[in-house]
Amino acid sequence: MWKVQVFTLYPETFPGPLNKGIFGKALSNKIWNLEVVNIRDYAEDRHKTVDDTPFGGGSGMLLRPDVLAKSIDQNLRNGERIVYLSPRGKKFDQKLAKELSKEKSINLVCGHFEGVDERILNTRNIEEISIGDFILSGGETAAFVFIDSILRLLPGVLGNDQSKNDESFENGLLEYPQYTKPQIWEEKCVPEVLLSGDHAKIKDWRLSQSEAITRDRRPDLWQKYKKN
Repeated sequence: MWKVQVFTLYPETFPGPLNKGIFGKALSNKIWNLEVVNIRDYAEDRHKTVDDTPFGGGSGMLLRPDVLAKSIDQNLRNGERIVYLSPRGKKFDQKLAKELSKEKSINLVCGHFEGVDERILNTRNIEEISIGDFILSGGETAAFVFIDSILRLLPGVLGNDQSKNDESFENGLLEYPQYTKPQIWEEKCVPEVLLSGDHAKIKDWRLSQSEAITRDRRPDLWQKYKKN
């Protein structure tokens, strides 16, 4: 069983969409497990204060290191990886998703306000990972994306595990175009090659389409693909 533990100020957000469809079924079948820790439960004052102003001035508030550390220390098991979802972290991609899917358990810290005190990242050996070059209001949204991309890699989650091998990024390319019934729709036809029954030709067509789409839309991926 793959386990994920989420540290958040909004525990009611989870499991949210992760309890629906294939993920909900996999959760019921104990292919994976979710635990949620409410960071605010570890604040010691009567107002349950979890944030404060940054030293040196500036706008916004920061999560206090003492409160966050207490929530982590009382719930983290030895040897487990812990990740803080942050725009300044290393970029999350399919390769990293595969790596994390092989871990027995992952811990996620969902930030809010202007982030967290730097000392908690250093003292608790927390990895920073970014899901993209944009800013979100909180780490919970990023956590759904992060967990979703890993869950679908777990054996038994997808109905057809072979489908994972044909998706974007699996071979360094974006996925080829897909078609289904009706064969003719709004006077547009499905490409003839897909109706030919010639699997070799279909494979070659799909590869050429993937290469063309990647070259046009993601030149960064195309350059990496050509080097390999």
